[in-house]
Amino acid sequence: MLYPLKFEPILKEIIWGGDEICRFKDIQPQKAGIGESWEISHVKDNVSVVANGNLKGKSLDDLIKTYKEKLLGQQVIKRFGTIFPLLIKFIDARDSLSVQVHPDDVLAKKRHNSFGKTEMWYIIRAAKDAFLYSGFARTITPEQYIQSLEDNTFVNYLQKHEVQAGDVFFLPAGRVHAIGTGCFIAEIQQTSNITYRIYDYNRKDVHGNPRELHTELAKDAIDYKVYPDYKVQYQSGGEETKLLVSCPYFTTNLIEADKGGKIQRIQKDAFSIYICMKGKVKIIDNNGYSLELKQGETVLIPAENPSTTLLFEEESRLLETYLL
Repeated sequence: MLYPLKFEPILKEIIWGGDEICRFKDIQPQKAGIGESWEISHVKDNVSVVANGNLKGKSLDDLIKTYKEKLLGQQVIKRFGTIFPLLIKFIDARDSLSVQVHPDDVLAKKRHNSFGKTEMWYIIRAAKDAFLYSGFARTITPEQYIQSLEDNTFVNYLQKHEVQAGDVFFLPAGRVHAIGTGCFIAEIQQTSNITYRIYDYNRKDVHGNPRELHTELAKDAIDYKVYPDYKVQYQSGGEETKLLVSCPYFTTNLIEADKGGKIQRIQKDAFSIYICMKGKVKIIDNNGYSLELKQGETVLIPAENPSTTLLFEEESRLLETYLL
């Protein structure tokens, strides 16, 4: 019988990584230089392993092969096959990341036999003057894109956003973006590890060589349109559940409640995921299995456990993600 599943975090030491992730997740001993924690992953060579209950030690791949629609849901398998369709991460940027873009499903399938990469960011914490880039601030053509890389003016075309905790950005495939220094975020994305690096501030790698750029690949992947707003607008306070993003690949809600709060959630024929941003919540499935989810932890609710009760043991904040 399936039950709410936690997974061992896959920690990534990266040159731009900081020390927020270990503190946030209460990982001991704490370690600096961790840029990412992959919370749930079905990416090749980075497959998550169960951390709790009778299935502890089983990989996500093992679970999908054994339980199929009981884990994922029939409609999910119909759309995405037996690949878990989402990748959940925490990202801690001690230094600015490169400017990037991701291909959509059509281009990614053609070039890499992969899903595309649409994603979203929830800002957990932000240092003073923290910023990110998302989208274009002014019109640019493909020809100007090439020229701007040659003369180091490309970032002048990008929309720069000063950020604070609670800000949300939706990044459909094709949107140029970059995480800036001092951003600590939760990322929800399609299962894909395809990134086209456009611009990297002329930095060198650990061997003193320029980092590889994907100028031509990115040229055909970029959405060159200028949009009126790139930040997700939602009301803080008020209702316990707030819709943040709804797209073909995932729907994400913000759930907030005070100590003693109780929320019943029902998800039909699809898994759901809860990521704890703050506090501590007891989760009980329809079979009576319960576990505690605390800050920095993520849990996967299998499709065969459609009814979930959330008991707030202290003031808490969750991201809830599922497929419609």
